[in-house]
Order: sequence, then C-alpha cells, then structure tokens
Amino acid sequence: MTRLSVNINKIALIRNSRGGNMPDLEKIARDCEAFGAQGITVHPRPDERHVRFSDLPMLKNIVTTEFNVEGNPDPRFLREVMAVRPHQVTLVPDGPQALTSDAGWDTLSHQAFLQDVIAHFKSVGIRVSIFVDANERFVEGAKVVGADRIEFYTGHYAKDFANNPIEAVEAHHRCAILAHDLGLGINAGHDLNLDNLPYYKAQVPHLAEVSIGHALVCDALYYGLKNTIQLYLKALQ
Repeated sequence: MTRLSVNINKIALIRNSRGGNMPDLEKIARDCEAFGAQGITVHPRPDERHVRFSDLPMLKNIVTTEFNVEGNPDPRFLREVMAVRPHQVTLVPDGPQALTSDAGWDTLSHQAFLQDVIAHFKSVGIRVSIFVDANERFVEGAKVVGADRIEFYTGHYAKDFANNPIEAVEAHHRCAILAHDLGLGINAGHDLNLDNLPYYKAQVPHLAEVSIGHALVCDALYYGLKNTIQLYLKALQ
C-alpha cells in the first residue's frame, strides 16, 4: 500500500501570518496521524516562511509514524537536519527565492555534491530520497549517487493530466519500473490532488509514498482535516 505523508507547511504558513501559535503545529501533526496519515513532511526554507528550523526538534519528538524533512542541502539545512535525525530526508534543488519546488535534480551534473551529502546523512542512519524528474538518466544517476529512494516531481503530470492523462503519466510509469529494477524506493509529490492521485497510483508501479500538502490543506477547508485525510487514503487504495 502506498503511504500518505501529509506536508504541514501550509499550516505553518497560517500560524506564522499572525505571529502566534494558531494553528498549533504540534496538535496538527498529532491529529494528522490520529486521522490516518502515515507520515508527516515539512520543508523548511531559508526564509522560514513556512515551517521553521526551530520546529524540527518538536516534530521529531512527537511524530510516531515517519518524519520526512525536505529541502535544499545548504550548510544550515545539513546542520539542522543532522541534529534532529528524521527518518527520511528528501533533497530538493530549490533556490533561496523559490516560491515552490518546480524541478528535480540533474543527478549527473551534481553527482559529486549529491554523493557527499547523501553519504553524510546515511552515516547516521537517515534514509535519503532525492527529488527527480521522470527521466531515465536522472533515475540512473540517483542510483549512482547512493540515494535510497527517488521522489518523482509530479508538477508536470498534474498540469497535463486533464488534457491527456495517458501521456502525462507515461514517463513516470516507465521510470518507476527502472527505479524498482535498480533497487530504488519510489516516492512522489507536487500538485497531486483528489482528482489526479487515483490515476497516478494506478499507473505508477511500486509507489511507496506520496507527500501532499497544498491540495490537502485546501480540501480540508471544505471537508475538514479528518475527512480529507480519509479521502486521500481512499484515493490511494
């Protein structure tokens, strides 16, 4: 079964907008798990407009499923993540001013850098996933640099899904088979929602985990958090 990891960045963004502790990020993380989420994901950015690095120790202490920290492995990210040792770290090539993640790693051009970073995290037992586009060359490169898993960037899939779902998912299907044959675990995330998730799950074999935040929080405004998590779990069945 594909696991659902709930990205709570947008909850932290609402909290930060008023300078207090509403919504309470700790309570949200606990409730997400109680409502069925099988992981909690955060993506602390350099400007900390969403989750803050100071949130990481608290979340590591209370998450009982899987704690996944995403981000660009700059020196601060390396230091802060090594200090809390989450279950999984997902390396994302965002620039400091990026509004959101919009591409995966070129695992060939950044081979030496990724090898060093991945070895650093794995030396303390952190599972490492790297964000990649559905491209055979980058999947093969992920194996070379020592990643445990890849996370497919699904932004292009989500954009093209309404017009041609078969074409939108084809590269993901093909690359998932390759990744599995290479011994890589397969995650996916970005702009997945209740409309496009069931088809993606059905067409991409060996999918271990999806990380969903923005769409899930938007749906929760209408359906409530508990109902929304249940809807996403049903979409993954």
